[in-house]
Amino acid sequence: MLLEGIHSSARDGLELAGFSVEDAGGALTGPAMTRAIADAHAIGIRSKSQIDNSVLEHADKLLAIGCFCIGTNQVDLGRAAAMGVPVFNSPFSNTRSVAELVVAEVIALHRRLTDRSAQMHTGLWRKSSAGSHEVRGRTLGIVGYGRIGSQVSVLAEAMGMRVIYHDSVPALAMGNARPAGSLDELLRQSDAVTLHVPATASTNRLIGERELALMREGAVLLNNSRGSVVDVDALAGALRSGHLGGAAVDVFPEEPAANTDRFESPLRGLDNVILTPHVGGSTGEAQEAIARDVAGKLTRFINVGSTTGAVNMPEVELPEQLSGQHVRPHRILHMHKNVPGVLGKLHQALSAHGANVTGEVLRTNQDLGYVVIDVDPGDSRPVVEELAAIPETIRVRVLW
Repeated sequence: MLLEGIHSSARDGLELAGFSVEDAGGALTGPAMTRAIADAHAIGIRSKSQIDNSVLEHADKLLAIGCFCIGTNQVDLGRAAAMGVPVFNSPFSNTRSVAELVVAEVIALHRRLTDRSAQMHTGLWRKSSAGSHEVRGRTLGIVGYGRIGSQVSVLAEAMGMRVIYHDSVPALAMGNARPAGSLDELLRQSDAVTLHVPATASTNRLIGERELALMREGAVLLNNSRGSVVDVDALAGALRSGHLGGAAVDVFPEEPAANTDRFESPLRGLDNVILTPHVGGSTGEAQEAIARDVAGKLTRFINVGSTTGAVNMPEVELPEQLSGQHVRPHRILHMHKNVPGVLGKLHQALSAHGANVTGEVLRTNQDLGYVVIDVDPGDSRPVVEELAAIPETIRVRVLW
């Protein structure tokens, strides 16, 4: 089941792999989401659909969830893991699209292009250089120097900007970029500040009234990360007072659930403010790449057992066979609580039924263990029943 207008290449890839695919179009909520997930073996969503515990408790057939985007905060990851349901996303595929949007916005804000365009559309001709500046020689501060932040760094430096950055963990500088001593130092030094951090407890309202006051007079702020990162009321106040010279915001604390819903924000109507409807990664190239990436991960897990790219389970990359034997073995997937002694119980069950193990891979994290076992062909039913009876078992499945 695919929701939210996921690119058609996802459907193409899944159908080619043998799946029957239904497309529900937009996001689903409440009973509609519950009904959709009840019969699905795999479900694909973007950022609007919420898959929480109340939805997952109805997902008896669900094997995997694909988030066709970067974020996974719309899914109850812990509950999904406890059910043996891996969650996959695509953290790299829209990196370039977001980085290009940031660069475009930095230039547009410094040239006040949206204001000039809006005036022209009303019939006003105001040819003036007032408030218009080159970005060359100006300082760009990047908060969050990961995949997107470092790409922005390279593009900005190519345009002649001085780049500084701040990250919660040490990050290798690209080109001539330099780390700032602290977030406060970055805010004080930057002509433009762009945010590229995840939505966590530590980043909630990371930029508030105090932080905005630290920014340079006339500086601009860009948020293409998560809506919870910026206090939009404080940002609106800093813009109205003239302390900040502009802003570009693509993500908001509260966003319309559908294109037909009205967008409300204290940022509406302010001068030199670019507002976009969460389209940072919405390019044809990015959406196609995301669709192919996540569909491939879903296929690899359901058909082979690989959990590479899962955000809530140990990652295991698997070939079609774990050994070089000519006869295709049974492949058993066993997900369990990560406590001592489980592997011993599993091996005892296999030995008791005379199952000859031809290959085995085990990975664990703090809470979960995931073991993939290939055994010689035979009657797997009694083996699976005994594995399922192990108290720590979360889920056991035979692929073939």
